[in-house]
Amino acid sequence: MKYEAVIGLEIHCELKTKTKIFCGCATGFGAEQNTHVCPVCLGLPGVLPTVNKRVVEFGIKAGLATNCTINKYSKFDRKNYYYPDLPKNWQTSQYDLPIAEHGWVDIDVDGEKKRIRLTRIHMEEDAGKLVHSGTTIKDSATSNVDYNRTGVPLLEIVSEPDLRSAEEARAYMEKIKAIMEYIDVSNCRMEEGNLRADINVSLRPVGTKELGTRTEMKNINSFKNLEDAINYEIERQEEVLEDGGHVVQETRTFDPARGITLSMRSKENAHDYRYMPEPDLPPIVTSEETIEKYRSELPELPDARRARLEKEYGLSDYDADIITSSRAMAEYFDAVVATGADPKLAANWIMGDLAKNLNEDGIDITKSPVSAERLGKMIGLIMKDTISGKIAKKVFKEMWTNEDDPEKIVKDKGLVQITDTGAIEAAVDAAIAANPKAVAEYKGGKKKAIGALVGQVMKATRGKANPQMVNKMLAEKLAD
Repeated sequence: MKYEAVIGLEIHCELKTKTKIFCGCATGFGAEQNTHVCPVCLGLPGVLPTVNKRVVEFGIKAGLATNCTINKYSKFDRKNYYYPDLPKNWQTSQYDLPIAEHGWVDIDVDGEKKRIRLTRIHMEEDAGKLVHSGTTIKDSATSNVDYNRTGVPLLEIVSEPDLRSAEEARAYMEKIKAIMEYIDVSNCRMEEGNLRADINVSLRPVGTKELGTRTEMKNINSFKNLEDAINYEIERQEEVLEDGGHVVQETRTFDPARGITLSMRSKENAHDYRYMPEPDLPPIVTSEETIEKYRSELPELPDARRARLEKEYGLSDYDADIITSSRAMAEYFDAVVATGADPKLAANWIMGDLAKNLNEDGIDITKSPVSAERLGKMIGLIMKDTISGKIAKKVFKEMWTNEDDPEKIVKDKGLVQITDTGAIEAAVDAAIAANPKAVAEYKGGKKKAIGALVGQVMKATRGKANPQMVNKMLAEKLAD
């Protein structure tokens, strides 16, 4: 490959506070347009903002959870630019003294671990939302402005340009999402804009250290769009360079319907924003005691939890990674295991049938109709040989729409596994007598032929015979 991609992400994480960062307006999603506004967040003359202390707490916790240094003295700044969704004509943000900086997180792509450095985490207010008449700003005849989002608190998490592929960028953003969920500072609902990324992409010849000219793609709010936008932009820039052209530093938009990026405007540099200290807000002074207090309140984070599941329960690296990918799933798993369920079986059911049903119904695990306790009880029935794994699938399907405990479902539906030796032996003998061809093939060395006989026994017992007992008994009888 001739060129190497150099990628950095600026992730905007909307915080789950009840009120906005500098006023008392509600932050709830989905309200009627321009109803969660007041003179402060609309930037009317003569108003004075005040800092939401919860935002500062969340900023410090996010910094601690991503191995950052917390600055005991930080301040807000005015980032000056004009855009219709910015009523003050400046965004109150942080520039030279952010709340946290110089952190890192580890990612895992195709079994290879890599450390991604964080430049900084800073607090800022969100802008309003442009409501386009078309699918993107480029194909819209009109755009309206909804200021409900103006002043909603954000953390901007800025990475170093350490990412080299769309896969690494996705893994990094998934890790940031998981951490923010674990420390409970954001809902991270990407479909609601709680978590979105600006992507910086440049190319350079393989083996060189100098950075190429970068482009930025704004407000990417799904993992698929993140990967698609990066892959397209890498291909586009490579074609420009191969044709002898020069990449233009600019801001581009991604059109998911066409899978392409489109030019929006020339890319600004920091000096273009004329940053200045915010005169209406005091600096944020944080003591060491406060920092340690917030550190003590942090939960077990994804990497630590993953290591624990591998060590305590013997889960594979892959299983532990999936289970800990969200706090809700990790807590659900722990709750299932707390019932006495085998950890590996618990992981298999959560990643298998449970995940499949959640995806089909379009709900997350917190809304699962099968609680962790009920799933644990069902796994317990498998462990006691009351039901087989195959019968358990029927039981689970019934549990999805039936609130009864699995024991009652098994009893009411007559699904108790047959473990009586006499009953199984009768079915085995009948299968052997009725399938001389399969018997001959098995005795002739074709060991897979036993599968047909097992199938006949299971059919005769309506799937209720213990599969291990059936296999063992058939093997013993056919060995005679």
